[in-house]
This record gives sequence, C-alpha cells and structure tokens, in this order.
Amino acid sequence: MLWGAGFNMISLNDYLFSGNTVLKILHQYSNDLRNGAKETRNTIDLAHSNFLMQIIELLEHNDFLTSQSLRIKEFYKHMTREYPFLAFTFKGRIKSLIRAEEKFNGYILEYIYNHYQKNGKFPSGAELKSVLNFRDLIAYRIVISMPVCHIKKGEDRSEVERKYLYEIANTLPEFLEERGFTPEISKHQDGGHSDLLADSVRPYYHDSVATPRNSGYQSLHITFYDNLARCYTELQLRTKDMDDFAEIGEANHFGYEKTQEARRSKHDQIPSGECVYFDEAYERLIKLQELELAKIDVNMFKAINNQLINDGCGLFRGRQILPFEHLSRFQNDLID
Repeated sequence: MLWGAGFNMISLNDYLFSGNTVLKILHQYSNDLRNGAKETRNTIDLAHSNFLMQIIELLEHNDFLTSQSLRIKEFYKHMTREYPFLAFTFKGRIKSLIRAEEKFNGYILEYIYNHYQKNGKFPSGAELKSVLNFRDLIAYRIVISMPVCHIKKGEDRSEVERKYLYEIANTLPEFLEERGFTPEISKHQDGGHSDLLADSVRPYYHDSVATPRNSGYQSLHITFYDNLARCYTELQLRTKDMDDFAEIGEANHFGYEKTQEARRSKHDQIPSGECVYFDEAYERLIKLQELELAKIDVNMFKAINNQLINDGCGLFRGRQILPFEHLSRFQNDLID
C-alpha cells in the first residue's frame, strides 16, 4: 500500500525474519517510522515511533524494576501474613512487542470508528494522539484461590473467593501509596462496582468482576503511577477461575474471534482511502493476525505453530518480572 509520494507503509512484520534481537527490531522499526513520518507528515507514525521508544527504554534501562518489584513484593508478604489459608500467585510482566503493537493499532481503529460514527467525520491527528497513551506496559497480576478444605458446608466457593478478592482490593491502594505509588482515577466508571468494593477506592478500579465484559472476562484493574520509578504500572486482581477463563477459556478464544470480527465489520463501515490512519492501523492488525509464528526468525524465539511457542525474548509473550507463589498453609486444619 502506498501513501504519499511513493512511500511504502511499513509494519512490524517486515522485521521479524532476519534473526535480529527484539531490541534491534524495536530500534529499526521505530527509526523507520520516524523517518517515514518526516517524509509523509504522518503525525500518528511519529507517535507510533515514540511509543516504541517507551518499550526500548523499559528494556534498556530496567534497573528501576528491582526497586518497584521489591516494593510490590511487600504486599505479597502482607498477604502471606493476613491470608495464610489462601493460595495465590504474584506475577509481573512487560507487555510483549506483538501485543503492544496490536494494542496501539487497535486503539487507533476503535477511536476513529467511534468518532466517525458519532460525528460523521474523522478526528484530527491531535485528537487521535490524545488517546494514544498506555499505562499497562508494565503490569502485575494477583490470582487467588481458596482450597476446598477451607470451604464450610453450605458455602459457595466462588462467593468466598470473591469476598476475599474485594477485601484485598480495598487494602491495596493505601498500602502501595505508602510505598511511593499514586493510584490513578480509572477511565472506566460506566459499568458500576460491587458493593464489596469500598467507596474510598471505587474511583480507582475498573471492576469487570461486577460487570463482566461481553466475552465473559472478569478482573479488577487498577493503575498506579510509581513516583520513584517514574512510570505507570497496572495491577490486576482475579480468582483462579477468572484467570483460567481469561487464559485458556472462552474469554481467550472467543473473545479474540469476536475482536477480529468486530474489526472487519468496522473496516467495512469506514470508507477505504478516506483516512490514512485508519487504513494503516487496520492493515498492520491484519498482518499481525495472519502471522505464522513458525516462520518467524527472531533471536531467542522459536515456534512449532501458533500454539507451541518457546519465547525467550518477549516477542509474543510478556517478559516476566515478579513470579511469586504462595501455597495455602493449614491444608488439613480449619481456620478460626
């Protein structure tokens, strides 16, 4: 596809077959987007380049993650003391390159479509750039489970787990604020919140537990600004059943299928060739969707197919930061 005076649109796919490292791919892709943007005056490609530079910064200068993860680990220790009967995991990750690229272009598609449907015209570059800020490049997930031996007769396990999930969510903001994190007001307030979520913390949470997404996905999401590391960090809280549904259940498979179908539908409703930002974002997403991972040649990455993947570089799966596991104590004793 050509834009402007003979300029070929570039995509991430163009850099995945040369055996380079993810870091080199990021530098090449970012530089080429920036140089192309100068020629075509494409302000969104410039924003795209800057977005990739944020990921480069995370990968090249990640000493702050040690400090950040140690402070978040304090909450893990707090949970082991307060909830020794629960089983839970703490995991952190830096968003994978492919997922970050998909999300950036997905935001462009969504915003332009909604703006066009509402106003009958396309947004300006400045309006579009205003929504292209991402606060989940670094994210941590807390997953809890109540062993069946601690469920009393007549109790519903999922309801017991949900009660503890919200109890943990109510204490998290203040705990981390005392350690240099500032909770951010959530942009998602339309869906409502559970009565189990304290009034004082409700503005901070996107509560997809009380109001599941169309795919059935459930989780509590909260974003913090880390004043010491000077970056945003997202925390997700969910039960093991919610996590299973998100990772290996219908929310993963059918949610992905519905997303692709919705994108195709939106593309059909936007006049082709009218908005370069929409057309480029859509084409980049389609290329990622059609990617055969087994054919990729990236250092420290290997795939047999799109399911059997050994990713040692953070290309397809996020780089882990903080894997901690707490197995429930008192497996044979009742808790007072």
